[in-house]
Amino acid sequence: MAKNTKVALIYDFDETLSTSYMQDFGLIPALGYKPATFWKKANLWSANNNADQVTGSMYYFMKTAREKGIPLTRDFLKECARDITYYNGVLDWFERINEYGRSLDLDIEHFLISSGYEEIVAGSCIRKYFKDVFACSYAFGADGTPVWPARVINYSIKTQFLSKINKGLGKNDDIAVNEYTPDEERPIPFKRMIYFGDGMTDIPSMKLTKERGGVAIAVYQPKSHTRRKAMKLLVDNRVNFALPADYSADKEIDKVVKTILDKIAKERDLEILTAREEKKKQITRLSFLKKN
Repeated sequence: MAKNTKVALIYDFDETLSTSYMQDFGLIPALGYKPATFWKKANLWSANNNADQVTGSMYYFMKTAREKGIPLTRDFLKECARDITYYNGVLDWFERINEYGRSLDLDIEHFLISSGYEEIVAGSCIRKYFKDVFACSYAFGADGTPVWPARVINYSIKTQFLSKINKGLGKNDDIAVNEYTPDEERPIPFKRMIYFGDGMTDIPSMKLTKERGGVAIAVYQPKSHTRRKAMKLLVDNRVNFALPADYSADKEIDKVVKTILDKIAKERDLEILTAREEKKKQITRLSFLKKN
């Protein structure tokens, strides 16, 4: 009944699409560390210097790379995405769900909001599916290595990017995001958003999406501590669903998301029918007035 009804599927990356932090697969091993050891050192540095953990770890990567004589160029960071391991079904998820959306006259747009690194995501085999990526990023100097964090995304900052998606804005539209925009002029209302996350850093975004009529999904690795975290989010009414992190066809995420898309399409169709009847009512009322 209608074309080009936009729907946003918004994802965290680490432990939501990938099985661990994106830095764990290539970057940290290249620096000569095991992930657990590196993160412990980075978080300790942040704590000792009263630094936000995300900002502190960005600095600690720069510091460690300099000490090891490893240039953290864009190309090097892109290469660090090569060995990322994704949950089952992720690699064919995007095309599959896009096709299902088209069958309902829905235009599915995928977005990433992550505390991981945009430079690593750029080398990921799934980067091509995202309309935009909102992630941490470095500013690079003349020698091609990082000199400063250009963008830092932590749990509280993530929510501003939901507003940017809602208003159809890009990552650098920092002034426009706070300007008033009538709801009818916003290309993707919250009720047509589905947010996927895995834990504490996603709570503000999950809660905001859910409270404004969208759907929040917490994913977890079966038989791991992440299941308990996801279930607590469900019990605390932070999310609508807590589901195993398997994006394969006919698994729970696949079925739930397709059902949500069915609902969005039906509500869209009902809105069109209602608007048509309202117009008919107005025309009929004017006709009665003229006759009398």
